[in-house]
Amino acid sequence: MAEFNRRRFLGGSALFGGALAARAPVAAAAPPRGELPNLAASATPISVGERLARIANAQRLMRDAGVGALLVEAGSSLVYFTGIEWWRSERMTAALIPAEGDAIVITPFFEAPSIRESLAIPAEIRTWNEDENPLVLAAGWLKERKLDRYPVAIEETVRNFIVDGLQHALPGVGIVSGASVVRGCRMHKSAAEIALMQTASDITIAAFRYTAPRIEKGMTPQDIGRMVQEATAALGGESDLPLVLLGEASAYPHGSGKPQQVRDGEVVLIDGGCTVHGYTSDISRTFAFGEPNKAQRDVWAQVHRGQEIALEAARIGAAAGSVDDKVRAWYASLGYGPGYKLPGLSHRTGHGIGMDGHEPVNLVHGETTLLEAGMCFSNEPGIYIPGSFGIRLEDCFHMTADGPRWFSTPPPSIDNPFG
Repeated sequence: MAEFNRRRFLGGSALFGGALAARAPVAAAAPPRGELPNLAASATPISVGERLARIANAQRLMRDAGVGALLVEAGSSLVYFTGIEWWRSERMTAALIPAEGDAIVITPFFEAPSIRESLAIPAEIRTWNEDENPLVLAAGWLKERKLDRYPVAIEETVRNFIVDGLQHALPGVGIVSGASVVRGCRMHKSAAEIALMQTASDITIAAFRYTAPRIEKGMTPQDIGRMVQEATAALGGESDLPLVLLGEASAYPHGSGKPQQVRDGEVVLIDGGCTVHGYTSDISRTFAFGEPNKAQRDVWAQVHRGQEIALEAARIGAAAGSVDDKVRAWYASLGYGPGYKLPGLSHRTGHGIGMDGHEPVNLVHGETTLLEAGMCFSNEPGIYIPGSFGIRLEDCFHMTADGPRWFSTPPPSIDNPFG
């Protein structure tokens, strides 16, 4: 459910709270070398040819929309199109992809050697020094290419100071949203992307299975999270600490800052994922430490059925929002909600996933985007009972021409939470 940075923030709050509790057992040491196989060892990174095909697809969409160029700054979309792995700071690094021809990358002079290391497509690199304005470079290139007469599409996460700077450097330039171009490419995953997401999913499930039998009474979320993270690394994935919620904290989807420890008969919720060559997984498992009570069993079974209903509703040509509606109707028939009210399902049924933990579009009420082959989503219709406990089961799936297909299969029961 939670994006990695969200896990880090709120998970950190929960971990801090857990640290205030009575002294708990220290998490098990990192798995000995060779105890867990490196499942990512044979994973194949995205090829140069595939990135060039992405550029060509984006250019086709730009021409159809009458757009001259697409501006993308550092982030997952820059990696997607160019291979450049960079971070965002006050110093702009960005690519301009024209509707025809090769792209250009604009970056600080002293960063150019590092940028070239990950650049995976043919592109000119233009640099700026600390006393210069990078948006003047961008404006100059647009003029040279005679693209200033067309609108410039802006990738939807680009920061305002870049857009504002371009408008000042090139007065009168048309600015339009680049969401339809970028989403038109990124929402439909290729076989290579799906294979990487499958590997990431396999690693996460394996890390959970390794960790679960090693959980002990008195452990904190931090103890459990470190075991998951260490196992994930041994299995070949990259991850932050997972979100671990214990007892009442599981009733709040992103956790609580109150002290938490593993206690007999209480819920343990683990929400984690990893990345493999830039592609992510996102999986949640909920179970009881010791013998679950009747309420926990009942709610667990209801959520399990909620996942099944969501998958049954996810059909080619269906509106994404209809998946959420079907689950919410089932929960309302059980007395939850209605809608997003508690106790019940207070968040969307699922989110898009790929290079980012959360991507457009979402399985949420009112979303009219039609489901198509290659789209990938989480399926996590949790039920939350404030003051008591929550159950979240989360598995991701991808759409095929024949319907949805799981990346990870939901577990059969609260007594067998990993299958």
